[in-house]
Amino acid sequence: MANTYLYRTQVAGTSTQKMTFSAWVKKAETGSYFGLLNCYTGDANRNGIYFANNDRLNVYFRTGGSTHIYYETTREFKDPNAWYHIVVRIDTTQGNASHRCRIYINGEEETSYTSSSGGSQNANFSVIGTNNLDLEVGRMQYGSTVTAYFSGVMSHVHFLDGEDRTPDFFGETDATTGEWRIKTDVTGVTYGNNGFFILKNDNSNLDRSGEGHNQTIGGTLTKTEDNPSNVFCTWNPLNMTNSNMAFLNGNTALSSSVAWLGQIGTLAMSSGKYYWEIKYGGGNVGYGVGTWGKASTNTNDLSNSNYGYVGKYPGGYELFQNSGQPYKLNNSNNNGNYGSEASSGDIIMVAFDADNNKLFTGINGTWNNSSDPANGTNPMYTVTSGELYAPSCSIENGSLSTNFGNGFYGTTAVSSAGTNASNNGIFEYDVPSGFTALSTKGLNL
Repeated sequence: MANTYLYRTQVAGTSTQKMTFSAWVKKAETGSYFGLLNCYTGDANRNGIYFANNDRLNVYFRTGGSTHIYYETTREFKDPNAWYHIVVRIDTTQGNASHRCRIYINGEEETSYTSSSGGSQNANFSVIGTNNLDLEVGRMQYGSTVTAYFSGVMSHVHFLDGEDRTPDFFGETDATTGEWRIKTDVTGVTYGNNGFFILKNDNSNLDRSGEGHNQTIGGTLTKTEDNPSNVFCTWNPLNMTNSNMAFLNGNTALSSSVAWLGQIGTLAMSSGKYYWEIKYGGGNVGYGVGTWGKASTNTNDLSNSNYGYVGKYPGGYELFQNSGQPYKLNNSNNNGNYGSEASSGDIIMVAFDADNNKLFTGINGTWNNSSDPANGTNPMYTVTSGELYAPSCSIENGSLSTNFGNGFYGTTAVSSAGTNASNNGIFEYDVPSGFTALSTKGLNL
């Protein structure tokens, strides 16, 4: 949602003392401000829920220059692969100050805060619920000129105007796994004059609460198959300390402005068969797999300009396009020319058979060297067995956009989805028989 938000001009609120905000969010970045809910007329009158630049969740309600409610969690939110369910309940009529604002993460109430103030009993929210002011989702404002958009993915966002509700209205504990999971259909709540339910199962601005409080989209919303019930692989910014590599579009797109830097995925494979696609954006690139937790995926190695390419290290198996004919690289060993050179806009196919330790690559619907992942014939590499592998890529002064099954290359949708027998993920080309997208669902097929 970077540089994108949704908003609706409020009418007079059902309440200026009770509200509930519930959202499932997946952060793509750390170390900056990222807004979730916002209403602002100036620093003296601003209300919001946001991640601060220390990666802690903040709830801040201020009127006339005095802070009525301010909570900052001790917990830091840095996992780029995790969906967090955030619920903020506010009821300033409560006699107990600690009950005027209550925060829950994945169904559990937060109890540790660096700062906490429940404010005065019966205090009003100030600008939330004020007629003719915009209530925004996906950004925050602080200072006269600074706007912080949420960087990541949001799903099933509820705002209740006039009700204080517990997390069990929006989520529940899975009886088998014990994990907190999403409730796709919410009952027993009233949304009020300004409430809404958005981003239920698509990227539209429609309000699913029944109140008809449709939102206006500022910017462009991109749909993704990634959701709280099925988390898809992305590239992992926690493995990169070199600021010359940029992570874009929910960490599915990368660019590097210097010599070779490397990257691996957030999910790894020890069994199963998986498929993903890469749209080549120019420059020199490598792509394949790397062993999880070893030299080929070590943060210091990946971030070392000119030496960060995964194929340089043991356990890294990549096909490199470096100003001409692609070649295979493992542990710095050039294993010969292979495949066809890609041009900007071409789609590279990667298939990894973790059951039989075979890596395949192709381009624009054709597998290299007459290989056939479905039959296991003519792989580009037969990798070392008994290892845990993750998708890898390496970039030198170039860019790429990866479709791990989300159905998009950056913000561009696949032009015509291929067949996929697993029904897990959307790809441009046919997924080889027996293969699926690398996601939590795919890992459990």
